[in-house]
Amino acid sequence: MSAYLLRRVLYALPILLGVNLITFLLFFVVNTPDDMARMQLGDRRVTQAAIEKWKVERGYDRPLFWHADAGGVARATDTLFFTSTLQLFSFDFGKSDGGRDIGTDLKQRMGPSLAIAVPVLMLQLVVALAWALLLAWLRGSRFDAWSAVICVAMMSISGLFYIIGGQYLIAKLWRLVPISGYDGGLAAVRFLALPVLVGVLISLGSNVRWYRTVFLEEMGREYVRMARAKGLSDARVMFAHVLRNALIPILTGVVVLLPSLFLGALITEAFFAIPGLGSYTIDAIQAQDFAIVRTMVFLGSLLYILGLLLTDLSYVIADPRVRLE
Repeated sequence: MSAYLLRRVLYALPILLGVNLITFLLFFVVNTPDDMARMQLGDRRVTQAAIEKWKVERGYDRPLFWHADAGGVARATDTLFFTSTLQLFSFDFGKSDGGRDIGTDLKQRMGPSLAIAVPVLMLQLVVALAWALLLAWLRGSRFDAWSAVICVAMMSISGLFYIIGGQYLIAKLWRLVPISGYDGGLAAVRFLALPVLVGVLISLGSNVRWYRTVFLEEMGREYVRMARAKGLSDARVMFAHVLRNALIPILTGVVVLLPSLFLGALITEAFFAIPGLGSYTIDAIQAQDFAIVRTMVFLGSLLYILGLLLTDLSYVIADPRVRLE
């Protein structure tokens, strides 16, 4: 087990370096530091002296990959790519191009993102599993057929339709909740109810269809026929055997979604004006704030790798027959 975990950690390092390199190239090849300075300073006719000052303050005056004027290892270490990468791997995110402390922003915006993502994940999992298990139990019935039609219709509708439709119907016409915005404490429930509902509906149809397929595949196994031959009830077979053995493929999809708990829902937060990490990332992309974007990409990659590692570990918990070699 320990050797397996060590290998996975070692595999993660080149992956994180590669992701960081691609992000770096996308910013500094498409837009030079001079272009970024002009955008941040808000004036296309800004003086070169102001541009150089802006670059020096943020460390963008260094060469990108190779410092020819330096000596020894400083030729590689005294570069923008090396210093920015080393800073990320030490979890020192520094300041944004706008001058704000990124670590402080992450702490402030983490709460709203988790307040949306955690209820969405839990409710979606419970509703989708219950619905899919019922469909597998009643396969071939009218309920199964109509549910298939509803699920396919839900899968065919864009997520933007749920957002705009929910804002118009529930918030504007019925006036049950605010259209957008956010507030702290218990007052946040009014602002989070609609985004959570929309988040559940967006992926509910596809999840139900997938879970139903997994359950039906398990119901065709030999152990299910043996359990029924022993006289076990359908309810016990479904919940004690089929559900437990179907957890492995289900856990694969659920655990991989864990990074979204931290990074937030990009579109949902933007439309509902939730000050979370999703809207934080979109604002940084629009402003071409390289410091924030590279931080969010790095954290997303790191959490995704950790999610895959947790998936492997969850296999052992769900099925003792699985061993990590």
